[in-house]
Amino acid sequence: MSQVATMNRLAPLSRQQINARLHSCPRLPSLSTVNSALRELLAADQSYTAQISEVIRRDPSLTARLLRLVNSVYFGLNVPVNSIEEAVFYLGLRQIRQLAMVTPVIEDFQKMAGNTEFPWREFWRHCIGTAIMAREVLSAVRMPNDEADYVAGLVHDVGKIVMASVFPQHFAEIHRRALETKAPLQALEIEVLGMDHAELGGLYLEQHRLPQVMIESARFHHSPERASQHIQIVAAVHVADLLLRHAQIGVSGNYQNVAAEAWFEAPAWHLLFPNQTDSAKAIARAGLNRSLERLPLILEGLV
Repeated sequence: MSQVATMNRLAPLSRQQINARLHSCPRLPSLSTVNSALRELLAADQSYTAQISEVIRRDPSLTARLLRLVNSVYFGLNVPVNSIEEAVFYLGLRQIRQLAMVTPVIEDFQKMAGNTEFPWREFWRHCIGTAIMAREVLSAVRMPNDEADYVAGLVHDVGKIVMASVFPQHFAEIHRRALETKAPLQALEIEVLGMDHAELGGLYLEQHRLPQVMIESARFHHSPERASQHIQIVAAVHVADLLLRHAQIGVSGNYQNVAAEAWFEAPAWHLLFPNQTDSAKAIARAGLNRSLERLPLILEGLV
C-alpha cells in the first residue's frame, strides 16, 4: 500500500486517545536537571575560569559548541581560540549558562524526534533563536532575574517534537500539507491530529510535572492573553517567535508569512508595554531589530 493511501486513512484522535499515547513519550532528562554541576558553579559568588573550564571539558558536545560559538563571525576574532579557558573569558558567564542549557536539551530533542523527515537543524535554530530573542524582548520591559525566559523560549515548540515522536504519520501529513498549502499550522494540526502543537506541548510538560512557566509558554505561545501565570514571559516568547518567523531565521514548521509589523501589532506587545510612552516603545523596537540582525551570526556558532 502506498504511503499516500496510508496517510489518507489517518483520522484525528480524541483528547483521551492523545493523552493515553502521550504516556509512551520519553521524558527529557535535560529539562529537569540542566548540567547541574555547571549551574551550581556559575551561581557561586566567585567563579574561576579554570574551574568552569574543567566542568565544560567533561562534556564534548558543550566543548564543541563553546569553541564554535567563540570562533564564529559574530565575535570577529583575528586569531582562532582553541583553549576552553580563553573561550570562557570571551563569552562570559551568561552565555556559558545558556550554552549549558542548549546543549543537553537539543540532544534530547533530537533523540525524541528520531528519524522523522523534517528540517530539524533549521528547527533547532528557530528554538534557540526564540530563546535568545525572548530574553531581548523581556529585557526591554524588566531585567530578567533568572533563565526562565530563555528556557521558555527554548521549549516553546516542544509539542512539535512530541508530535513527531508519538504521532509520526500525523506529523508527516500535517507538514506535507503545510508546505503545499501554506495554511495556518494550528488549524491543520487540529484537522489532522485533533490537537495543535501548543496544547500537545503543554500536556506533555504537565504530565512530566515541569515548571509552570514552561507549561504556560508551550501552551499559550500563540495566545499569550490566555495565560494565567508568567504572562510577560509568555508574551515575550510570542513576540520572539513572530520576529524569527518574520526574519525567516530557522524553520518553525509554520510556513505562513509574518508581516514586518505583525510582532509590533500583536496583543502580546500590548501586554508587555501597556503603559509605556511611544518613545519608549520606539526605542524597544529599534533595539529588537538590531538584535534580530545580529542573530544569524550568533546561531551560526550554536547550531
